[in-house]
Amino acid sequence: MRFINSLIEGLKVALRALGINKVRSILTAICIIIGVTMVTLVDAVTTGMDIKFNESMAMMGQNVVYVEKWPWGIGGGEYKWWEYRNRREMELEYAESIEDYSRLAESVSTLAGRGTTLRYKDKSANGVSTIGASSNYLDFQGLSLIDGRMFTEEENRTGSNVLVIGKTIQEVLFENEYPLGKVIRIGGQKFTVIGVLEEQGSFLGLQDVDNQVLMPIGAYGQIYGLRWGIQIGVKFPTEEALLEGEYEVEGIMRRVRQLEATEENDFAINKPEAFKEVLEGIKGGIYLVGFSLTFLSLLIGGIGVMNIMFVSVRERTKEIGIRKAVGAKSWEILSQFLIEAVVICILGGIIGFIFSAILTLVVNQYFIAVINFGVVLFAFSLCTLIGLVFGFIPAYRAAKSDPIESLRFE
Repeated sequence: MRFINSLIEGLKVALRALGINKVRSILTAICIIIGVTMVTLVDAVTTGMDIKFNESMAMMGQNVVYVEKWPWGIGGGEYKWWEYRNRREMELEYAESIEDYSRLAESVSTLAGRGTTLRYKDKSANGVSTIGASSNYLDFQGLSLIDGRMFTEEENRTGSNVLVIGKTIQEVLFENEYPLGKVIRIGGQKFTVIGVLEEQGSFLGLQDVDNQVLMPIGAYGQIYGLRWGIQIGVKFPTEEALLEGEYEVEGIMRRVRQLEATEENDFAINKPEAFKEVLEGIKGGIYLVGFSLTFLSLLIGGIGVMNIMFVSVRERTKEIGIRKAVGAKSWEILSQFLIEAVVICILGGIIGFIFSAILTLVVNQYFIAVINFGVVLFAFSLCTLIGLVFGFIPAYRAAKSDPIESLRFE
């Protein structure tokens, strides 16, 4: 019972002392504030990156590889563009070969795309991603429609001028109109809107994926041609099938392209998972810089707490002598000053959390940032530990001080 009463009394004394020296206490806690703000904000940003990455990868389809002429310029290493440009272009017939010979593929889709301008009456939408695709594109990408329908395989084969539009296009061109059945002009040709895609958001927080339209790849070829830029997407039912299927697709493509055993691939098999490696590298860099600065801030903050506690012990030497003279135990003096050091650190943690919450709201206006309350709990535990570690030596000195000498101190 005495132990609990002593702790409560020590907390009261500590809060009273901090109240008397408000400015000094806050200045002492500045580095703690910076450290807690940093560790919480860094984790909020990286958690947001994970969420945005998972959303963006879903836009590219699950368990998918893309066969195309150019490898994606991600993952590090030298990008030998001078070699890639001399490769033969992809052809639509390759997709049929993969469908015929693959044992593991669930579905195969062809697509090609480019930026263009759409016009409807006196309105226009610029920089629109125009994608020519197979009729199974929605299933392939895991997309769905909020209105209308997808074009059929017959419409794809005959190159019908039909169009499925993204949410951004609907808002720009058909703000107050029902879009289905309306006619849009693309490249001098008329296309009828037959469907509207569900809203997807942005890819990795950068590209507006809703600023796109889908048309049969046959119709796309009539406007822009299919001599270059064709992608072949191959989807597998499971992640395990993907690992084996990647090599199966490579073998089929080498056979179709009639490559000798000694020749290198003249095509690329690109995987959305490659983005994950890049993301992990970026996150690793952010963590390294963020936590290095956090450690430095907390170390400096801890030294500041130790310094101010030495000052506090010296200023209250006579008070310590009086408490000991009336029967206070050494551990009670020790706990009083330890509590004061911990309270200073926790005060810094609370202010740091408030700052990080405000900064997270600001970041969230432009990117996803989510505070992980597990990290907040870790930050406050760290603050407590810093208070205990850096406050121990001054508190121990106070606890072991001679009461007679303390009473004589002026």
